[in-house]
Amino acid sequence: MPKSPTVKSFNLSQSSSDSVSETSRQGSVGLMMNLAPAQVWRGAGVLAQSGDRLAALGTRPLVIGGDWLSQAPPDRTLKSFKRDLDTALADLADHRISYCPDCSEDSLERLRQAVAKHQADFILGVGGGKALDTAKLIAFQSDLPIVTVPTSAATCAAWTALSNVYSDQGAFLYDVPLSRCPDLLILDYDIIQTAPQRTLVAGIGDALAKWYEASVSSGASTQTLVIAAVQQARVLRDILFQKSVAALAEPGGEAWREVVDASVLLAGVIGGLGGAQCRTVAAHAVHNGLTHLPACHDRLHGEKVAYGILVQLRLEEIVQGSQLAATARQQLLTFYGELGLPRSLEDLGLAQATLADLRRAAQLACQPKSDIHHLPFAVVPEQLVAAMVSTTVAMTSQVSPGTAAKSAGNDS
Repeated sequence: MPKSPTVKSFNLSQSSSDSVSETSRQGSVGLMMNLAPAQVWRGAGVLAQSGDRLAALGTRPLVIGGDWLSQAPPDRTLKSFKRDLDTALADLADHRISYCPDCSEDSLERLRQAVAKHQADFILGVGGGKALDTAKLIAFQSDLPIVTVPTSAATCAAWTALSNVYSDQGAFLYDVPLSRCPDLLILDYDIIQTAPQRTLVAGIGDALAKWYEASVSSGASTQTLVIAAVQQARVLRDILFQKSVAALAEPGGEAWREVVDASVLLAGVIGGLGGAQCRTVAAHAVHNGLTHLPACHDRLHGEKVAYGILVQLRLEEIVQGSQLAATARQQLLTFYGELGLPRSLEDLGLAQATLADLRRAAQLACQPKSDIHHLPFAVVPEQLVAAMVSTTVAMTSQVSPGTAAKSAGNDS
């Protein structure tokens, strides 16, 4: 198959069973890891050229995506995507089905039935993070190969061996470590470029969390791969600081492609190398709690995570008195302003949230198995609420847990 000069294809392992993702399994004789997709196929226009690569995995794919798969695409992003998808699947007996309303237990049961009915021999996930998480989990449960095709750069879900499960209403419930990363990831820059710019901004916010979470949870680790993951997270942060503004100013340009690669690919590498502690800590825990508040359900994953980074830094100020965290928070507030990332509850649509709402989100974020407990200090819901309502406080303002908690009550 002729290859476009803009296309880059690379193997990261000999087979998907040899690849390394976020979860590691420790036994008495060794360590099994999952670092990366078996193949990454990236470039401009690569989806339409992917027929042979898909055919190598099977002939009867179950294609999982949003409602647009079986309806008229609502916007230009999905129209161009559907055209290229039709080309890629022209010689295959595919069946297309929606994962909606969410990556939920009811949807997963319906999709498992669809796998059996169609006699699918591989799964093709297309869309955003939840569509891809659903497809990966169905492939895992059905023991089938999985291909991921992101339609935006909003998350690194196309890369990872992890799926998040939500309620039908979109509230986070739990995550599921998978046995391997995707067999094939197709990153088509032409498709990504047609997505709303807001999705890339959200992807930048999600990717930034890798540094702020990994450096706190694993910065003192002596394990080689964890050290590597933390240092790669620093590199990722610096790339985003240096190139994001230019990327947003020129979609499709060189800086834009580098930021897309950073948000979708490099962010996934870090999670694979470092494991769960290098992927999620307080920022993602805050996201998980916020998903239980209907008022911010229209906010993207990365937008809530970006706000969660500020909350985590504020926690470090409140609990530890960290001036380094205060400086980092001020730096992020400026950067978020340039990109349009949320800096406060008001920016997330939660200006009218009550103290009871915030306490509910904080209690969920502080549950015993929450990622927030990867922080090097204990956190209780009252401290978390205090941090949530003070993400934009001036650096010179020193707020004790008791004072901040009182402020939380006044702001509700």
